[in-house]
Amino acid sequence: MPATAMLDAPSSLSGIRGLSDYWASRTGRSPDALISEEQTRLLLDTLGLGIEQAASYLGADWPDYPTFEAWILATAGEPDPLLLARYDAWLDGAPPPDAERRRQQAIEAMMPVLDADALAGWDAEGFVILRRAITLDEAKAAEALLWRLAMAAPDDPDSWYRGPRNNGIMVQHFQDPALEAARRSPRVHKAFAQLWGSTDLWMTTDRMSFNPPERPGRPFQGPLLHWDVSLALPIPFATQGILYLTDTSADQGALQLVPGFHHRIEDWLDGLGDADPREVDLSAEARTIAAGAGDLVIWRHDLPHGASPNRTDRPRMAQYINMYPADLTSHPVWR
Repeated sequence: MPATAMLDAPSSLSGIRGLSDYWASRTGRSPDALISEEQTRLLLDTLGLGIEQAASYLGADWPDYPTFEAWILATAGEPDPLLLARYDAWLDGAPPPDAERRRQQAIEAMMPVLDADALAGWDAEGFVILRRAITLDEAKAAEALLWRLAMAAPDDPDSWYRGPRNNGIMVQHFQDPALEAARRSPRVHKAFAQLWGSTDLWMTTDRMSFNPPERPGRPFQGPLLHWDVSLALPIPFATQGILYLTDTSADQGALQLVPGFHHRIEDWLDGLGDADPREVDLSAEARTIAAGAGDLVIWRHDLPHGASPNRTDRPRMAQYINMYPADLTSHPVWR
């Protein structure tokens, strides 16, 4: 079918509420188009699109609406009917569909994947490691994908620095069957459910990370310790997560964070006065988190965190994973 005919044909995305408003608001086509942050997040995760991925495409290409729909289908494929039904139910203020309720009930019935010691560590330090979140074979499949995306070979260290690098250590790839193993893992869902106190959670569509060793002329590209959330008080509870695809030692560019900072962040912020909290160096308090292939590190998003310099002879390879409730909100003021 000619491209023009494809654009004129009815799209399988027709009727998805909020999609045209999102397109219009991001391309400036309609100043009156409004879509909340909460709906945007759910809409894009329902469609299997990364938030940054979709925003970057719209900002760079400024497509018309049929072209945007065609891009969605070419990028993420047909939407999952169950996710669409769940999204519609949320918009209508209705309970989730029966199939989704049964899925959540199965997660509720699972034995805990985080034991009492792990949860005590979570309360005290604000992070936890879920061992074997996915199988070693699943981790190897995601690792192989990342090598291909990085245009690199395990036995050719020079190739680790030749691939496209336009976003530091981040690899802007969001859709692949190898990434779905973690996103659909009952163990991953159960871990987040234990931390949130609910199984009614949504999975993010997130990217990957390739952090090669430092070498002369190739210093660590960051990010250093930071927050991905507004520091205006109160900071709502939320989580973040990183899945190691290979065994990762503490000096291998591992995640670093400041354990327990959530217990004192409010007093710390109050004590700063008008100073910018993002300019304060907390590196002396940071700890790097080692873990094995297929292990998932989950942390509270009010902990300062970031990658760390890789001082070994192997890259750190990872996939970002997170879950959240539909009613998660952000502070309206950015600090």
